[in-house]
Amino acid sequence: MNRRYMPSLISMQCFEAAARHLSFTKAAEELNITQSAVSKQVGQLEAILATALFQRVRKRLQLTPEGSVYLTEVRKVLTQVEMSTRYMLSYGSRNEVLNVNTLPTFGVRWLMPRLNGFRFKHANLYLNISSRIDLFDFDKENIDIAFYYGRGNWPRAHCTKLLDEVVVPVCSPDILPAVPLTSPLELTRMVLLQSSTRPEAWHDWYEQQGFHTEHSYHGPRFETFMLSIQAARIGCGVALVPRMFVEEELAEGKLVIPWHYAMTDSHNAYYIAVPEHAHQAPKVTAFMAWIQEKAPSLNAAP
Repeated sequence: MNRRYMPSLISMQCFEAAARHLSFTKAAEELNITQSAVSKQVGQLEAILATALFQRVRKRLQLTPEGSVYLTEVRKVLTQVEMSTRYMLSYGSRNEVLNVNTLPTFGVRWLMPRLNGFRFKHANLYLNISSRIDLFDFDKENIDIAFYYGRGNWPRAHCTKLLDEVVVPVCSPDILPAVPLTSPLELTRMVLLQSSTRPEAWHDWYEQQGFHTEHSYHGPRFETFMLSIQAARIGCGVALVPRMFVEEELAEGKLVIPWHYAMTDSHNAYYIAVPEHAHQAPKVTAFMAWIQEKAPSLNAAP
């Protein structure tokens, strides 16, 4: 769209307020402008869109179907503008923001417990933490550091190995059979909980032990380990998850390991990725030093 024809922020604010109150007068009172100004701004929006946003029914203002659709989009824009503004107001010119991305379960179960105290040591460095599963392009995303699982070959990124992964099956003690298992194949009777990001996990776990089952790909599928762990806790089946994510549940007896075989992956591990152009930035090196202190394996020789 030619920017000349893009609606102004004030016109969207007027439209959103009028739609919320279903009244130009109340919208004007909220925005501290005149009723005619609100009407004019909404009229300009309707001219740009070439569609009516409101209609009068029995002298009452109502949104048209097109107006309802547009209201949803306008609220997204206004919310983003407000969030961006608050974001900038929160961090003064003497402060820096470090944008960190993490895998969801890794962030909750491993990273969060290790961030306690970081703020006191780095008073002028604010962490902005997000989570996602898929890899992304550092050149297109405002991310300074990313934690991920893979082979340490993120494009155009400096990768540091953080942790190896040990995977174990876990389930609620309530679904364990009375008689101890004599084979890992017996787990298939308890439902194998599948991971969307590790579709080969059960197949590989069985294969490493010299077993094969046609059920290794069968069972409800979960996007994150966090969901799999919760499903296992309430007795939905057996989850195959990194042990470091369930140490607390195992210690408390909320989860048990029904068959003691731990699977390791010689190819993949947890890494910290930093854009090549930013890996020497002071805020990045400060965070890396903190993580290195909390994860002694980073100090080990490769």
